[in-house]
Amino acid sequence: MLDESVLGFGGLSGLHLSDDLQLTAISDLAKWMQARLVLRAGVPVGLTGLRTGALRDGAGLPLSRGWSGDSEALARLPDGTWLVGFERWHRIRAYPRLDGPGGYVETPPGLERAPGNGGLESLAVLADGRWLAIAESLAPEGAPDLRRAWLGGPGAWVSLFYRPGEGFLPADAAPLPDGGALVLERSFSVFAGFGGRLLRLTAPQLRAAAPGAVLEGEVILRLSRPVPPENYEAVGVARHGGRTLVALLSDDNENMLQRTLLLLFALADE
Repeated sequence: MLDESVLGFGGLSGLHLSDDLQLTAISDLAKWMQARLVLRAGVPVGLTGLRTGALRDGAGLPLSRGWSGDSEALARLPDGTWLVGFERWHRIRAYPRLDGPGGYVETPPGLERAPGNGGLESLAVLADGRWLAIAESLAPEGAPDLRRAWLGGPGAWVSLFYRPGEGFLPADAAPLPDGGALVLERSFSVFAGFGGRLLRLTAPQLRAAAPGAVLEGEVILRLSRPVPPENYEAVGVARHGGRTLVALLSDDNENMLQRTLLLLFALADE
């Protein structure tokens, strides 16, 4: 569990894990954090070198929380530029440095029609350089079981669809070293509480995705006990020590009854 009295904020909603175990996360309060994940015998034991700050607009001024600062998705380009996806005011900003100003980039077509709290929660830069984006709650007309999704990037977006599990919503995505991707889905009900699952989209599946294709992943992890239940909203992937590591991060919604948990797994099929 992350100690928010040290961090200074909660609401962590987007995650990136580099191969040297540098952990970068954003909060839906328009904040960011970076720290090094420390492993002992392959088990996470702490974070070192914590840095935090405010996400900024194009003029370098801090974004306010709420409509303009609801940052939900985080990805990184090969040149080191950070991409941050926002809900409510649906847009993507590109940050050469997280502590500096961020400019706009072209968003996927139709994203502006997403519900205020159901926009771009999943954003990943794949191994081949294409971007994968999935809207949390934007369904095509006549197909409520699907969600709008896109591959490509500015000037080259290809419109697709993503099929989440029944009762689940896509919450985040992360690229795999082999060219595939992981998608994190979450669920909530008053009686069952929080649920989640992690799915794999294969590299051949993503390479073959033509306009209008429906992406469906293979479930590789169900977030049920013995995994501690929480509101998992972020996933990151790193190649470290000969293994592919998968980190999951929960959003505590600034609720004293919830926790900010960081879980680390290794893909078992390597």
